[in-house]
Amino acid sequence: MLLKTFGWSFAVTALGLVAAVFYGGWQGFGIVAILSILEISLSFDNAVVNAGILKKMSPFWQKIFLTVGVLIAVFGMRLVFPVVIVAISAKMGPIEAVNLALNNKDRYQELVTDAHPAIAAFGGMFLLMIFLDFIFEDRDIQWLRWIERPLAKLGKVDMLSVCIALIVLLITSFTFATHAHQHGGAHADKAQTVLIAGIAGLITYMVVGGLSGYFEDKLEAEEEAEHEAEEQAARSGKPRSAVQLAGQAAFFMFLYLEVLDASFSFDGVIGAFAITNDIVLMALGLGIGAMYVRSLTVYLVRQGTLDDYVYLEHGAHYAIGALAVILMVTIQYEINEVITGLVGVVLIAWSFWSSVRRNRALAASGGDAGSSEKPEISSGV
Repeated sequence: MLLKTFGWSFAVTALGLVAAVFYGGWQGFGIVAILSILEISLSFDNAVVNAGILKKMSPFWQKIFLTVGVLIAVFGMRLVFPVVIVAISAKMGPIEAVNLALNNKDRYQELVTDAHPAIAAFGGMFLLMIFLDFIFEDRDIQWLRWIERPLAKLGKVDMLSVCIALIVLLITSFTFATHAHQHGGAHADKAQTVLIAGIAGLITYMVVGGLSGYFEDKLEAEEEAEHEAEEQAARSGKPRSAVQLAGQAAFFMFLYLEVLDASFSFDGVIGAFAITNDIVLMALGLGIGAMYVRSLTVYLVRQGTLDDYVYLEHGAHYAIGALAVILMVTIQYEINEVITGLVGVVLIAWSFWSSVRRNRALAASGGDAGSSEKPEISSGV
Protein backbone atom coordinates (compact mmCIF):
# COMPACT_ATOMS: atom_id res chain seq x y z
CA MET A 1 0.00 0.00 0.00
CA LEU A 2 2.77 2.41 1.00
CA LEU A 3 4.90 1.61 -2.04
CA LYS A 4 1.88 1.81 -4.35
CA THR A 5 0.95 5.27 -3.07
CA PHE A 6 4.45 6.74 -2.74
CA GLY A 7 6.11 4.82 -5.60
CA TRP A 8 5.98 7.76 -8.00
CA SER A 9 7.33 10.07 -5.30
CA PHE A 10 10.31 7.77 -4.69
CA ALA A 11 10.99 7.58 -8.43
CA VAL A 12 10.75 11.35 -8.88
CA THR A 13 13.05 11.84 -5.87
CA ALA A 14 15.70 9.56 -7.35
CA LEU A 15 15.52 11.19 -10.78
CA GLY A 16 15.47 14.68 -9.32
CA LEU A 17 18.51 14.11 -7.09
CA VAL A 18 20.47 12.52 -9.94
CA ALA A 19 19.59 15.46 -12.18
CA ALA A 20 20.68 17.84 -9.41
CA VAL A 21 24.10 16.14 -9.20
CA PHE A 22 24.59 16.36 -12.99
CA TYR A 23 23.44 19.98 -13.04
CA GLY A 24 25.02 21.45 -9.90
CA GLY A 25 27.27 18.78 -8.39
CA TRP A 26 26.96 17.73 -4.77
CA GLN A 27 26.16 21.29 -3.78
CA GLY A 28 23.16 21.13 -6.10
CA PHE A 29 22.23 17.78 -4.53
CA GLY A 30 22.20 19.37 -1.07
CA ILE A 31 20.16 22.38 -2.19
CA VAL A 32 17.51 20.19 -3.86
CA ALA A 33 17.25 17.98 -0.77
CA ILE A 34 16.77 21.03 1.50
CA LEU A 35 14.16 22.54 -0.84
CA SER A 36 12.25 19.24 -0.89
CA ILE A 37 12.07 19.19 2.91
CA LEU A 38 11.05 22.87 2.94
CA GLU A 39 8.19 22.24 0.52
CA ILE A 40 6.90 19.22 2.45
CA SER A 41 6.97 21.05 5.80
CA LEU A 42 5.23 24.13 4.37
CA SER A 43 2.58 22.11 2.52
CA PHE A 44 1.59 19.34 4.95
CA ASP A 45 -1.57 21.27 5.79
CA ASN A 46 -2.24 21.43 2.06
CA ALA A 47 -2.26 17.62 1.91
CA VAL A 48 -4.82 17.37 4.71
CA VAL A 49 -7.16 19.90 3.11
CA ASN A 50 -6.73 18.31 -0.32
CA ALA A 51 -7.60 14.92 1.17
CA GLY A 52 -10.90 16.29 2.43
CA ILE A 53 -11.81 17.23 -1.14
CA LEU A 54 -10.17 14.32 -2.94
CA LYS A 55 -12.04 11.67 -0.92
CA LYS A 56 -15.22 12.78 -2.71
CA MET A 57 -13.67 12.00 -6.10
CA SER A 58 -13.41 8.68 -7.95
CA PRO A 59 -10.15 6.65 -8.18
CA PHE A 60 -9.84 7.87 -11.79
CA TRP A 61 -9.75 11.52 -10.75
CA GLN A 62 -7.41 10.69 -7.90
CA LYS A 63 -5.01 9.32 -10.53
CA ILE A 64 -5.50 12.48 -12.61
CA PHE A 65 -4.60 14.50 -9.52
CA LEU A 66 -1.41 12.47 -9.13
CA THR A 67 -0.38 12.65 -12.80
CA VAL A 68 -1.72 15.66 -14.68
CA GLY A 69 -2.03 17.57 -11.42
CA VAL A 70 1.64 16.99 -10.63
CA LEU A 71 2.68 18.30 -14.04
CA ILE A 72 0.68 21.46 -13.37
CA ALA A 73 2.11 21.78 -9.87
CA VAL A 74 5.75 21.10 -10.74
CA PHE A 75 6.12 22.70 -14.14
CA GLY A 76 3.31 25.24 -13.83
CA MET A 77 3.75 26.65 -10.35
CA ARG A 78 7.38 25.83 -9.54
CA LEU A 79 8.93 26.56 -12.94
CA VAL A 80 6.63 28.56 -15.22
CA PHE A 81 4.92 30.71 -12.58
CA PRO A 82 8.06 32.56 -11.36
CA VAL A 83 9.07 33.22 -14.97
CA VAL A 84 5.59 34.56 -15.82
CA ILE A 85 5.66 36.82 -12.75
CA VAL A 86 9.01 38.25 -13.86
CA ALA A 87 7.79 38.70 -17.44
CA ILE A 88 4.68 40.59 -16.29
CA SER A 89 6.33 42.72 -13.60
CA ALA A 90 9.35 43.62 -15.75
CA LYS A 91 7.24 43.95 -18.92
CA MET A 92 9.39 41.58 -20.95
CA GLY A 93 8.76 38.60 -23.18
CA PRO A 94 8.69 35.03 -21.79
CA ILE A 95 11.84 34.02 -23.70
CA GLU A 96 13.69 37.03 -22.31
CA ALA A 97 12.45 36.16 -18.81
CA VAL A 98 13.71 32.56 -19.17
CA ASN A 99 17.06 33.85 -20.39
CA LEU A 100 17.21 36.17 -17.39
CA ALA A 101 16.39 33.32 -15.00
CA LEU A 102 19.19 31.15 -16.41
CA ASN A 103 21.89 33.76 -17.03
CA ASN A 104 21.25 36.67 -14.64
CA LYS A 105 20.02 34.96 -11.50
CA ASP A 106 20.51 37.91 -9.15
CA ARG A 107 18.37 40.22 -11.29
CA TYR A 108 15.79 37.46 -11.68
CA GLN A 109 15.57 37.01 -7.91
CA GLU A 110 15.25 40.78 -7.48
CA LEU A 111 12.31 40.94 -9.90
CA VAL A 112 10.49 37.99 -8.27
CA THR A 113 10.99 39.52 -4.82
CA ASP A 114 9.73 42.83 -6.18
CA ALA A 115 6.51 41.10 -7.29
CA HIS A 116 6.00 39.48 -3.88
CA PRO A 117 3.38 41.98 -2.57
CA ALA A 118 0.99 41.15 -5.43
CA ILE A 119 1.64 37.40 -5.13
CA ALA A 120 1.10 37.47 -1.36
CA ALA A 121 -2.12 39.50 -1.70
CA PHE A 122 -3.60 37.07 -4.23
CA GLY A 123 -2.64 33.92 -2.33
CA GLY A 124 -3.44 35.42 1.06
CA MET A 125 -6.98 36.37 0.08
CA PHE A 126 -7.67 32.99 -1.54
CA LEU A 127 -6.49 31.11 1.55
CA LEU A 128 -8.23 33.51 3.93
CA MET A 129 -11.56 32.83 2.22
CA ILE A 130 -11.03 29.06 2.61
CA PHE A 131 -10.41 29.52 6.34
CA LEU A 132 -13.32 31.92 6.89
CA ASP A 133 -15.83 29.74 5.05
CA PHE A 134 -14.70 26.77 7.14
CA ILE A 135 -14.79 28.54 10.51
CA PHE A 136 -18.19 30.15 9.90
CA GLU A 137 -19.84 26.83 8.97
CA ASP A 138 -21.94 25.08 11.58
CA ARG A 139 -20.61 21.51 11.82
CA ASP A 140 -21.46 18.50 14.00
CA ILE A 141 -17.90 17.87 15.15
CA GLN A 142 -16.11 20.88 16.65
CA TRP A 143 -12.51 21.02 17.80
CA LEU A 144 -12.10 24.31 19.70
CA ARG A 145 -15.73 24.73 20.70
CA TRP A 146 -15.14 27.95 22.66
CA ILE A 147 -14.36 29.74 19.39
CA GLU A 148 -16.06 27.57 16.75
CA ARG A 149 -19.52 27.62 18.34
CA PRO A 150 -19.94 31.46 18.44
CA LEU A 151 -18.34 31.83 14.99
CA ALA A 152 -20.78 29.27 13.56
CA LYS A 153 -23.64 31.44 14.83
CA LEU A 154 -22.06 34.53 13.23
CA GLY A 155 -21.72 32.54 10.00
CA LYS A 156 -25.49 32.67 9.54
CA VAL A 157 -25.02 36.27 8.37
CA ASP A 158 -24.89 36.23 4.55
CA MET A 159 -21.58 37.16 2.87
CA LEU A 160 -19.84 37.71 6.24
CA SER A 161 -16.65 35.96 5.13
CA VAL A 162 -16.44 38.12 1.98
CA CYS A 163 -16.94 41.30 4.02
CA ILE A 164 -14.21 40.34 6.51
CA ALA A 165 -11.82 39.40 3.71
CA LEU A 166 -12.36 42.73 1.96
CA ILE A 167 -11.85 44.62 5.22
CA VAL A 168 -8.56 42.78 5.78
CA LEU A 169 -7.49 43.60 2.21
CA LEU A 170 -8.37 47.29 2.56
CA ILE A 171 -6.48 47.58 5.85
CA THR A 172 -3.46 45.78 4.38
CA SER A 173 -3.29 47.93 1.23
CA PHE A 174 -3.89 51.13 3.23
CA THR A 175 -1.13 50.42 5.77
CA PHE A 176 1.20 49.33 2.95
CA ALA A 177 0.59 52.60 1.11
CA THR A 178 1.03 54.66 4.31
CA HIS A 179 4.28 52.89 5.16
CA ALA A 180 5.57 53.39 1.60
CA HIS A 181 4.83 57.13 1.66
CA GLN A 182 6.50 57.54 5.05
CA HIS A 183 9.67 55.88 3.73
CA GLY A 184 10.10 57.77 0.51
CA GLY A 185 7.26 56.26 -1.49
CA ALA A 186 9.39 53.63 -3.20
CA HIS A 187 6.49 51.18 -3.17
CA ALA A 188 3.60 53.65 -3.06
CA ASP A 189 2.49 52.68 -6.56
CA LYS A 190 2.26 49.03 -5.48
CA ALA A 191 -0.52 49.68 -2.97
CA GLN A 192 -3.00 49.70 -5.85
CA THR A 193 -1.41 46.52 -7.24
CA VAL A 194 -1.85 44.83 -3.86
CA LEU A 195 -5.52 45.84 -3.80
CA ILE A 196 -6.16 44.58 -7.34
CA ALA A 197 -4.27 41.31 -6.75
CA GLY A 198 -6.21 40.70 -3.53
CA ILE A 199 -9.55 41.28 -5.26
CA ALA A 200 -8.42 38.91 -8.04
CA GLY A 201 -7.69 36.25 -5.40
CA LEU A 202 -11.13 36.76 -3.88
CA ILE A 203 -12.85 36.54 -7.26
CA THR A 204 -10.87 33.41 -8.16
CA TYR A 205 -11.96 31.71 -4.96
CA MET A 206 -15.62 32.64 -5.45
CA VAL A 207 -15.70 31.53 -9.10
CA VAL A 208 -13.77 28.25 -8.81
CA GLY A 209 -15.12 27.35 -5.37
CA GLY A 210 -18.65 28.32 -6.37
CA LEU A 211 -18.59 26.20 -9.52
CA SER A 212 -17.17 23.15 -7.75
CA GLY A 213 -19.73 23.52 -4.95
CA TYR A 214 -22.57 23.96 -7.45
CA PHE A 215 -21.77 20.79 -9.39
CA GLU A 216 -21.08 18.86 -6.19
CA ASP A 217 -24.53 19.81 -4.84
CA LYS A 218 -26.17 18.79 -8.13
CA LEU A 219 -24.32 15.48 -8.03
CA GLU A 220 -25.49 14.77 -4.48
CA ALA A 221 -29.08 15.69 -5.38
CA GLU A 222 -28.95 13.37 -8.40
CA GLU A 223 -27.56 10.53 -6.30
CA GLU A 224 -30.30 11.00 -3.69
CA ALA A 225 -32.96 10.98 -6.39
CA GLU A 226 -31.59 7.76 -7.88
CA HIS A 227 -31.40 6.16 -4.46
CA GLU A 228 -35.04 7.01 -3.74
CA ALA A 229 -36.07 5.67 -7.14
CA GLU A 230 -34.31 2.36 -6.45
CA GLU A 231 -36.00 2.04 -3.09
CA GLN A 232 -39.39 2.54 -4.71
CA ALA A 233 -38.54 -0.07 -7.38
CA ALA A 234 -39.04 2.59 -10.03
CA ARG A 235 -36.96 3.36 -13.07
CA SER A 236 -33.51 4.74 -12.28
CA GLY A 237 -33.82 7.88 -14.44
CA LYS A 238 -31.00 8.90 -16.78
CA PRO A 239 -27.74 7.19 -15.90
CA ARG A 240 -25.89 8.78 -18.80
CA SER A 241 -26.59 12.30 -17.61
CA ALA A 242 -25.58 11.27 -14.07
CA VAL A 243 -22.20 10.08 -15.35
CA GLN A 244 -21.76 13.35 -17.23
CA LEU A 245 -22.69 15.31 -14.13
CA ALA A 246 -20.17 13.38 -12.07
CA GLY A 247 -17.54 14.30 -14.67
CA GLN A 248 -18.44 17.98 -14.44
CA ALA A 249 -18.41 17.89 -10.66
CA ALA A 250 -15.06 16.08 -10.56
CA PHE A 251 -13.54 18.45 -13.12
CA PHE A 252 -14.42 21.59 -11.19
CA MET A 253 -13.32 20.03 -7.92
CA PHE A 254 -10.03 19.15 -9.63
CA LEU A 255 -9.74 22.74 -10.85
CA TYR A 256 -10.43 23.97 -7.32
CA LEU A 257 -7.68 21.67 -6.00
CA GLU A 258 -5.18 23.05 -8.50
CA VAL A 259 -5.94 26.69 -7.59
CA LEU A 260 -5.71 25.74 -3.91
CA ASP A 261 -2.33 24.10 -4.50
CA ALA A 262 -1.16 27.19 -6.38
CA SER A 263 -2.05 29.42 -3.44
CA PHE A 264 -0.22 27.10 -1.05
CA SER A 265 2.86 27.09 -3.26
CA PHE A 266 3.33 30.88 -3.17
CA ASP A 267 5.14 30.85 0.17
CA GLY A 268 7.28 27.88 -0.90
CA VAL A 269 8.37 29.54 -4.16
CA ILE A 270 9.18 32.85 -2.46
CA GLY A 271 10.85 31.11 0.50
CA ALA A 272 13.02 29.05 -1.84
CA PHE A 273 14.88 32.21 -2.87
CA ALA A 274 16.35 32.32 0.64
CA ILE A 275 18.19 29.11 -0.27
CA THR A 276 18.93 29.51 -4.01
CA ASN A 277 18.11 31.73 -6.96
CA ASP A 278 18.79 28.97 -9.49
CA ILE A 279 15.44 28.26 -11.16
CA VAL A 280 16.45 24.72 -12.20
CA LEU A 281 17.43 23.62 -8.68
CA MET A 282 14.36 25.37 -7.33
CA ALA A 283 12.04 23.51 -9.70
CA LEU A 284 13.70 20.17 -8.87
CA GLY A 285 13.52 20.63 -5.10
CA LEU A 286 10.03 22.09 -4.90
CA GLY A 287 8.80 19.59 -7.49
CA ILE A 288 9.99 16.62 -5.40
CA GLY A 289 8.29 18.13 -2.36
CA ALA A 290 5.07 18.73 -4.29
CA MET A 291 5.05 15.08 -5.39
CA TYR A 292 5.26 13.86 -1.79
CA VAL A 293 2.46 16.22 -0.76
CA ARG A 294 0.24 14.73 -3.47
CA SER A 295 1.10 11.16 -2.53
CA LEU A 296 0.41 11.98 1.11
CA THR A 297 -2.97 13.39 0.08
CA VAL A 298 -3.94 10.13 -1.67
CA TYR A 299 -2.60 8.11 1.26
CA LEU A 300 -4.78 10.04 3.73
CA VAL A 301 -7.81 9.38 1.51
CA ARG A 302 -7.22 5.64 1.01
CA GLN A 303 -6.40 5.02 4.67
CA GLY A 304 -9.45 6.94 5.84
CA THR A 305 -7.24 8.98 8.15
CA LEU A 306 -9.55 12.00 8.15
CA ASP A 307 -12.43 9.79 9.30
CA ASP A 308 -10.34 8.27 12.10
CA TYR A 309 -8.73 11.53 13.24
CA VAL A 310 -11.62 13.94 12.91
CA TYR A 311 -9.81 17.10 14.07
CA LEU A 312 -7.05 16.91 11.43
CA GLU A 313 -9.15 18.85 8.94
CA HIS A 314 -9.79 21.52 11.58
CA GLY A 315 -6.08 21.83 12.33
CA ALA A 316 -5.27 22.13 8.64
CA HIS A 317 -7.80 24.92 8.15
CA TYR A 318 -6.45 26.80 11.15
CA ALA A 319 -3.01 26.42 9.55
CA ILE A 320 -4.49 27.84 6.35
CA GLY A 321 -5.80 30.83 8.30
CA ALA A 322 -2.38 31.35 9.88
CA LEU A 323 -0.67 31.10 6.48
CA ALA A 324 -3.13 33.61 5.00
CA VAL A 325 -2.33 36.10 7.77
CA ILE A 326 1.41 35.49 7.35
CA LEU A 327 1.18 36.09 3.60
CA MET A 328 -0.67 39.37 4.14
CA VAL A 329 1.88 40.46 6.76
CA THR A 330 4.81 39.62 4.46
CA ILE A 331 3.53 42.23 2.03
CA GLN A 332 5.15 44.77 4.34
CA TYR A 333 7.34 42.78 6.74
CA GLU A 334 9.70 39.83 6.31
CA ILE A 335 8.88 36.60 8.16
CA ASN A 336 11.26 33.64 8.28
CA GLU A 337 10.07 30.56 6.37
CA VAL A 338 10.87 28.37 9.39
CA ILE A 339 8.17 30.19 11.37
CA THR A 340 5.68 29.70 8.54
CA GLY A 341 6.37 25.97 8.41
CA LEU A 342 6.36 25.47 12.19
CA VAL A 343 2.98 27.17 12.65
CA GLY A 344 1.32 24.69 10.32
CA VAL A 345 3.12 21.66 11.78
CA VAL A 346 2.24 22.65 15.38
CA LEU A 347 -1.45 23.20 14.59
CA ILE A 348 -1.78 19.89 12.74
CA ALA A 349 0.15 18.00 15.45
CA TRP A 350 -2.13 19.54 18.07
CA SER A 351 -5.27 18.57 16.16
CA PHE A 352 -3.89 15.03 15.65
CA TRP A 353 -3.24 14.62 19.38
CA SER A 354 -6.72 15.97 20.16
CA SER A 355 -8.15 13.36 17.77
CA VAL A 356 -6.20 10.58 19.51
CA ARG A 357 -7.48 11.71 22.92
CA ARG A 358 -11.04 11.84 21.57
CA ASN A 359 -10.80 8.32 20.13
CA ARG A 360 -9.42 6.96 23.40
CA ALA A 361 -12.19 8.62 25.39
CA LEU A 362 -14.88 7.29 23.05
CA ALA A 363 -13.37 3.80 23.13
CA ALA A 364 -13.32 3.87 26.94
CA SER A 365 -16.98 4.93 27.02
CA GLY A 366 -17.99 2.42 24.33
CA GLY A 367 -18.79 5.15 21.75
CA ASP A 368 -18.13 5.25 18.05
CA ALA A 369 -14.97 7.16 17.01
CA GLY A 370 -16.71 8.43 13.93
CA SER A 371 -19.71 9.85 15.78
CA SER A 372 -20.24 13.37 17.02
CA GLU A 373 -21.81 12.35 20.32
CA LYS A 374 -20.58 13.39 23.75
CA PRO A 375 -19.78 17.08 23.13
CA GLU A 376 -17.53 17.23 26.17
CA ILE A 377 -15.20 14.80 24.34
CA SER A 378 -15.44 16.40 20.88
CA SER A 379 -14.23 19.79 22.11
CA GLY A 380 -10.62 18.62 21.87
CA VAL A 381 -9.53 20.86 24.75
